[in-house]
Amino acid sequence: MTDGSGEKVVIVGAGPAGIRAAEVLVQAGIRPVVIDEGLKGGGQIYRRSPEGFTRSPKQLYGSEAHKAVALHSLFDRMVAVGAIDYHPQSSVLSTAGNLLQALTPAGRQDFTYSRLILATGAMDRLAPVPGWQSPGVYSLGATQIALKAQGIALGGQTVLAGSGPLLTLIATQLLKAGANIAAVLDTSSSRNQVSGLPGMLARPTLVLRGILMRSKLGRLYHAGVTLERIETDERGPVAMHWRDARGKSRVASCDVVGLGWHLRAETQLAGLAGCSFDYDESWLQWLPRTDRMGRAGERLYLAGDGLRILGADGAEVTGRLAAIACLADMGWPFPDARPDLRRLERLERFARAMARAFPWPRDIVRAVPDETVVCRCEGVTAGQLRESVVYGGAEANRVKSLARVGMGRCQGRFCQLASVELIAEKAGLKVCDAGRLREQAPVRPLPIGDWVREA
Repeated sequence: MTDGSGEKVVIVGAGPAGIRAAEVLVQAGIRPVVIDEGLKGGGQIYRRSPEGFTRSPKQLYGSEAHKAVALHSLFDRMVAVGAIDYHPQSSVLSTAGNLLQALTPAGRQDFTYSRLILATGAMDRLAPVPGWQSPGVYSLGATQIALKAQGIALGGQTVLAGSGPLLTLIATQLLKAGANIAAVLDTSSSRNQVSGLPGMLARPTLVLRGILMRSKLGRLYHAGVTLERIETDERGPVAMHWRDARGKSRVASCDVVGLGWHLRAETQLAGLAGCSFDYDESWLQWLPRTDRMGRAGERLYLAGDGLRILGADGAEVTGRLAAIACLADMGWPFPDARPDLRRLERLERFARAMARAFPWPRDIVRAVPDETVVCRCEGVTAGQLRESVVYGGAEANRVKSLARVGMGRCQGRFCQLASVELIAEKAGLKVCDAGRLREQAPVRPLPIGDWVREA
């Protein structure tokens, strides 16, 4: 929908960032287009259950239930009164110039825009563990989706492994739902976690909430572990082999494994839209380059975890800031951004402290045996990556062309961070010097028949 000024604003994503961005624009008198992959607004963090699902918001979202309900209600009101042009179950797969191409329920649809706000969120950050390519090994996010969307726990006996607040959150959610948890294995040491505590006190209520959740795990929780391998048979996982903080070998029987090391920003569309990236030494991943308001380029704005990993509260703040920047650049009246900018500083202090407390397991990744599969889509092993560096050069896209890492269904989302760690380690480089995999359209697999069928 084009407003009176001739501007057409498109928002990709209807999580906390996209909803707040839409709210600011609607209040200013603009009717934005909102494109989202979900059936209903809310995003992954506040994913809504299907119709007829009997679990209450309190059961689904815990202490965040009031925030989830408020965002859901706000978004539903905007949809009901026609304040936004909403396209659910639609996935943007390509962008060039001022055109987005999306796969909608009716087929391919082109969306033109004069200004674009990307609120694409984040996904699990995964590290390779020998045996992780087996069926029955999921990301932590997948286990949470199954619980929220279908009310089920995957498997009969589960091991959760990785690091970060999501590990504790999902473990407590599964326990509350009656799931059988065999072990919760955190690769971050107790020392690391304590070192991040001063910065995390920027949000003391959240810290206390996390401590209370951790206490509910009791003896199931182990800090400072080293994951050795996932033992499997033809049906999937049988046991997780690991070493505790004192180096003692341990085994936890299971039939499902959930893995995740906090989150990685979803930046595929940002890259196709022309964003520049910097390797962030706090989050240890490539993140888009923007100003404080989320401006990433000419008429392009970023918000939410696709910009910085700040969680749901941070997504709301950056969503508002991106919309304010959009209004300012259009010459429209805009709200005062200073309160949100002050809050953003506090949220970033907390997030960087969290990254120190629950770091990406760089040393564990670099030490994986040669036979370990790194790229699950293409079956590329650590040994093949290291060999490609030797005869092909230590640059991520060069290694990709030789070893096919990142060429599968996930487009490098699961394997890129581990791959560049192995490349950098083999060549004796900094990770930032190994580069990042370039984005390719379409950013997700799609049926050819649906793509050629125009809506």
